[in-house]
Amino acid sequence: MKKLIPFIALAALLGGSSCSEKYLDQINTNPNAASANNLDPNYLLTDGELTFANTGYGQLLYEAPAIQGLASTFNYYGNGDKYVNAGGFTGYQALIFSQGYTALSRLQQAISVANAQSATRYANVIAISNIMKVMIFQRITDTYGDVPYSQAVQAASGIVTPQYDKQQDIYPALLTQLDAAITSLNSTGAKATGDLLYGGDVTQWKKLGYSLMVRVAMRMTKVNPALAKTYTEKAAAAGTMTGTSDNAIVKTDISYGDTQNATTNALLTTDDFREVKWSKTIIDYLRNTSDPRLGAIAEIPQPGAGNNANQALPGDNTPSLQRGLPNGYDLTGGANDIRKRADYPGPTGSGSDQAPLGNYSRPRLQVYIQRNAPIYLLTYAETELLLAEAASRGWSVGADAATHYANGLRSALESLGQFSTNAAIPTATITAFVAANPLGAANPLQQINEQYWLETCTTFNFIEAWTNWRRSGYPVLTPVNYPGNVTNGTIPRRMIYPATEIGNNPAGYASGVASLNGGDLLTSRVWWDK
Repeated sequence: MKKLIPFIALAALLGGSSCSEKYLDQINTNPNAASANNLDPNYLLTDGELTFANTGYGQLLYEAPAIQGLASTFNYYGNGDKYVNAGGFTGYQALIFSQGYTALSRLQQAISVANAQSATRYANVIAISNIMKVMIFQRITDTYGDVPYSQAVQAASGIVTPQYDKQQDIYPALLTQLDAAITSLNSTGAKATGDLLYGGDVTQWKKLGYSLMVRVAMRMTKVNPALAKTYTEKAAAAGTMTGTSDNAIVKTDISYGDTQNATTNALLTTDDFREVKWSKTIIDYLRNTSDPRLGAIAEIPQPGAGNNANQALPGDNTPSLQRGLPNGYDLTGGANDIRKRADYPGPTGSGSDQAPLGNYSRPRLQVYIQRNAPIYLLTYAETELLLAEAASRGWSVGADAATHYANGLRSALESLGQFSTNAAIPTATITAFVAANPLGAANPLQQINEQYWLETCTTFNFIEAWTNWRRSGYPVLTPVNYPGNVTNGTIPRRMIYPATEIGNNPAGYASGVASLNGGDLLTSRVWWDK
């Protein structure tokens, strides 16, 4: 996959009256130039999918450590790890917004080009683009609150300062849009050849569409349970994902810089590689439950600073050795230096070859820290765990809560093998673990959503882990209270709007802020976050 050429709307040429003007017009017009009449919309679909998927620092600096999936002493990660906004780091909070709307623009262009040429021929390109748009809009509104929706990506029509729609209005509209998009998929029509997820397979896209419907609907459990129930039951009856092979994954390519996995690739920078570790919270959870994912996801680097920084040298993934880094610490020598904790395990190596974090577990080099690692957008495990919650609420979703939970747990362990064969857990081990850990009756919502957190963190879908934590309240996390934090020692519940919106769309921005109790702060809650 090489960098794709975005669609550029061409201005109409002014016609001349003389023969010479017509002749000059003909010889100065490139017959091979891209236009709405000759550009293949599949290229725009590809660009939209990849742009959305490749989040990079958009989730690493905030959501990953905030949800205590990762931890870091590196100041870059202080934003999510310690709830601070130092220097220009607030700009990174805008990435979900800016990248999301860039992806939406590409997909809207794909739809426009497809309609200009043949809505029948490109019916599946249009349908897939609309499903992707729902996924993207949900992520954006979940991250910020009220955002442009009904007037979004309509600059070609002259709308350059779109209104901000209320989140409580966006959510029902997303479900309506998604339902229509799934229905418009045509199993006998031409495949969408630019589709990165399923190669245009309509059956797979219907499963993804209905699984996405479950995710959208379940976000409203606390604010509109009736609508959540209606659409969750509808999706379950229509047919969601049925196995791990249905996982929505974007495969990346090491051959070209713009198609490498921006998230895992970011961890290969020198400081990230040495100082970004699995959080103590998640490592302790896996150890305390004897979860076989522990040895699949984590490793202790080889001793010494040189080995710790060697990106070609795998570590030791023996489960009993794994130790997570506590969130909220640094290496600056002050009171919050990790080396001053009573349980600090000590460095590895000595002298100039000393690695202060060498005894803490990092994401496994041969699994995660790869430029061509897959990007997970939505999985069968997530869907089954949400359906387990729906069933525990008494909703009719095809099976009981225990069955959906077991399906979700099994697939969560299986999914790691899609990252790399190095992370594959033996089938017998998975079967035994699932059998030994059924859904209990004491607090099923906690158990289900703790597994959702584990699944989304271990597939590096930290944005979804953070968002579902805000909705469900699980796992119960202990916040850090680092000096100078901007949240009064509470885990961020949204990202602040991009600073560019203040200048470029002041009326829209003001409208969005007005809906937030407390203003444009990390601690303000979006509509569904009760």
